[in-house]
Amino acid sequence: MATVALTESGCPSGLAPAADAETRRADPSAFVRRDAHGAETLELLIQGAKCAGCIRKIESGLLALPGITDARLNLSTGRLRVSWSPGAVAPSLITESLARMGYGAAAFDPATAARQVDEEGRKLLRYLAVAGFAAMNIMMFSVPVWSGDGEMGEGTRTLLHWISALIAIPAALYAAQPFFRSAWTALRARRANMDVPISLAVFLTLGISIAETLQQGEHAYFDGITMLLFFLLIGRYLDHKLREQARTAARDLLALQSVTASRIGADGRVVAIGAAEIGVGDTLLLACGDRAPVDGIILEGVSDLDRSMLTGETLPQAVRPGDQIHAGVINLSQRLVIRASARAQDSSVAELARLIEAGEQGRARFVRLAEKAAALYVPVVHSLALATFLGWLLAPALLRFVGFEAADVGFRVALMNAVAVLIITCPCALGLAVPAVQVVATGRLFKRGVLVKSGDALERLAEVDVAVFDKTGTLTLGILRAAASLARISRHPLSRALVEAAGPGLAADSAREIPGEGIAAGDARLGRRTFAAPACLDAEDGAAELWFAQGDAPPVRFAFVDALRIDAAQTVSALQQRGIKVELISGDRPVAVAAAAREAGIDTWVGGASPADKTARLAHLLAQGFKPLMIGDGLNDAAALAAAHASASPGTALEASQAASDLVIQGAALMPLIEAIDVAKMARARALENLRFSALYNVIAAPLAAAGFLTPLIAALAMSGSSLVVTLNALRLQLSWRRA
Repeated sequence: MATVALTESGCPSGLAPAADAETRRADPSAFVRRDAHGAETLELLIQGAKCAGCIRKIESGLLALPGITDARLNLSTGRLRVSWSPGAVAPSLITESLARMGYGAAAFDPATAARQVDEEGRKLLRYLAVAGFAAMNIMMFSVPVWSGDGEMGEGTRTLLHWISALIAIPAALYAAQPFFRSAWTALRARRANMDVPISLAVFLTLGISIAETLQQGEHAYFDGITMLLFFLLIGRYLDHKLREQARTAARDLLALQSVTASRIGADGRVVAIGAAEIGVGDTLLLACGDRAPVDGIILEGVSDLDRSMLTGETLPQAVRPGDQIHAGVINLSQRLVIRASARAQDSSVAELARLIEAGEQGRARFVRLAEKAAALYVPVVHSLALATFLGWLLAPALLRFVGFEAADVGFRVALMNAVAVLIITCPCALGLAVPAVQVVATGRLFKRGVLVKSGDALERLAEVDVAVFDKTGTLTLGILRAAASLARISRHPLSRALVEAAGPGLAADSAREIPGEGIAAGDARLGRRTFAAPACLDAEDGAAELWFAQGDAPPVRFAFVDALRIDAAQTVSALQQRGIKVELISGDRPVAVAAAAREAGIDTWVGGASPADKTARLAHLLAQGFKPLMIGDGLNDAAALAAAHASASPGTALEASQAASDLVIQGAALMPLIEAIDVAKMARARALENLRFSALYNVIAAPLAAAGFLTPLIAALAMSGSSLVVTLNALRLQLSWRRA
């Protein structure tokens, strides 16, 4: 008896074609579709949605419209899907409601969404470069003013201020555009975000600095405002780069459906068509090695199907006329003729894509640390700046009213001190606090073979308390990456696994394959027990098997088992030591799942699970208050990966599964997952330290600014120093790794 262990193979993917630009600008009613339940649906690309708060605002606002039954926004793709009862809502009302909320909308197109993300990154980089260039050059003229100590003449000082103004005004107005646009969108929707005080500070500081320069005043804030924008844009760009890596899995999954198909016409001719053109009842030809483009019923042919990417089942399924076939499965042995029973958009793969997108939408509601801090920051800073202005303006009169002598300070001094509060409390440190930590942490994990695809993934990973493993290809190495076959004429994965174990060799002469049974050559047979060794009894170990018989020699049974990854048991033990419960759920046969769970040290396991079963288990854990981590690699895991609180895939996983995951672990080992969890917890601790420091900085600096004690030099040094502190604290993650 032979024991063979192999790995699974991946599949190619593609992208949906871009929609015509004129079509995207057309009336939204042109894009309304009917779903499988008869409801009318509209998919839109949303512009301006940045956080979990935007998701809540958009979804709740649309659900408040009469007739709307569902509204879901995927933040990573910008795709909004709205459903309503037929005829209950005019599509234009939806886009008008979004416009009133302050969000742009157009017909959804994946290519447009990708271009929009790329262009945003390029713009941020340009804004950052302009702000940095301006800040460095203005410092050349500001430092002499600071260090003049009264020796610099008024004319020289004013000239230096004007040179700084010529650099700062166009640079600041250009570099601050991301904040201006965001603030304007928020104000139009009658709400405030962190960009409102930033924009206000930019305008007021430029205005006051110009006024001071015109009056030949001693202080101007041109250096402070450009430095402020430079640090804020660093944080904004780092955050964008992390978000950019969070690609959608549903798009990659749909690419697994064949983009073309072979349709048999009424005259018997075979014509190549696009998968989108397939109608219910069409007759299709599925050659050996082809992937099924749609769900259907087999009309002619006997073959084996590779269903592993849909079900996780490691053994091929023998099929005959009358059997059902699902989109995404691979025909292994012989040609099949099938009748389409569903369109491409209604196939099992498309339904799985909808499950994935629903999971991604739920995960996008996670409120990040920076967003929580910003929610507190905005009202506090606005209130403090207003109180400073009113205090300086009204305090002299109040003092005189109670009997004290006090001179009026005037509108100019009150406004200067209020702006100083806005400048000194502008969130340089807050803007860098979390992105700086996340960039250092993701860089550290990348060097250890772990790709982190989004910044908030680390925050979610630090919270997990249950780990749910898939089996085939994740906890074990799998049997589907076979490279050859025993008869060297078969595509059957067990045949290929056996040849891989045996090494190079020649194919048997006159060998022929009998679909669903095995291979025959002369008096030798290889295949099912009933085909090659009918007199032998069934084995009780449940392993995948091939029987070989030749002449009068006793039959030989080759058993195939999925070998555990070399550190699977060690990884499970390490998770349990960290207080994380471990479960195993797989679409494979229960007997195979039980054996893998026993060897890995996992007590809770489920076999024969469908993709919906896996997603339901994750939903159940979430409903119970757990924060599950899903680790999987197959197409049947993609929906569960997207639905989990956090998720990971091995580097050998299908691209759609990697896209649905937060982490991709390179190599054959699983222990890097443990380091990722440890680093995520350390990163969360560093981020909280940075946020606490930012709060402490504002508690100290804001009263000093409100009292009028801060000069431009102190303000500039304070802003730079706070940003430097949070950056150095983030770098402690890298230093601790090097010591380790």
